[in-house]
Amino acid sequence: MPPRVTVDEAPAGLTDDTLEVFKALSNPVRLQILQWLREPRAHFDAERAIADPDEVGVCVSHITEKAGLAQSTVSSYMSVLERAQLVTSTRIGKWTHYRRNEERIAAVVDSLGQSL
Repeated sequence: MPPRVTVDEAPAGLTDDTLEVFKALSNPVRLQILQWLREPRAHFDAERAIADPDEVGVCVSHITEKAGLAQSTVSSYMSVLERAQLVTSTRIGKWTHYRRNEERIAAVVDSLGQSL
């Protein structure tokens, strides 16, 4: 049986931050949400939005509706994506809006390309 690799022995370039991203993307629903947020106007009804989905993001209630999951589940998923810095959140009144963090995503892709 091959030896197990620990986080301390992870390949160069794969930092704890990068591993956090992999954990966030390991769930197919979180990955799907991130893909929807890439083109929010194509996947969410912009007319129902209280803010510009491109500038501010998509309301968690709209993500919940599209995903067909409980609000608490979607909020948990969004927290994981936010901890991995793949999305940012903005509060407008009682609503939280999420949008992709394109700079972070590009940095992760670049880091991955250099590591593998």
